[in-house]
Amino acid sequence: MSLLFKSVSAYFRQYSKNDWFNYFGSTHFWGPVANWGLPLAALGDFATKDPEFISGPMTCALIIYSSVFMRFAWRVQPRNMLLLACHATNFSAQNLQLVRFVNHNYLKKE
Repeated sequence: MSLLFKSVSAYFRQYSKNDWFNYFGSTHFWGPVANWGLPLAALGDFATKDPEFISGPMTCALIIYSSVFMRFAWRVQPRNMLLLACHATNFSAQNLQLVRFVNHNYLKKE
């Protein structure tokens, strides 16, 4: 346990207090934090909502949106891994929703 604590402590000490304030006060941090609402809502809907309420066009738009911003997060310098993780999660969640939509509207036998 102490080795883990020393490693984590050494990592945080390599940056100054101003470096941490600059990062946590920037859009490089707060943009992805604000974007986490999209995948969390999709995952919440997956667990609680009936598939008849899923909008196919909106789900497709969110898949494209997350694809574009995943590429942006990877290409921007320095790479924004928090934004990449957010949009990768949203991409996966929206694909799950799309599968539910297609299954409910086109494959389900009534």
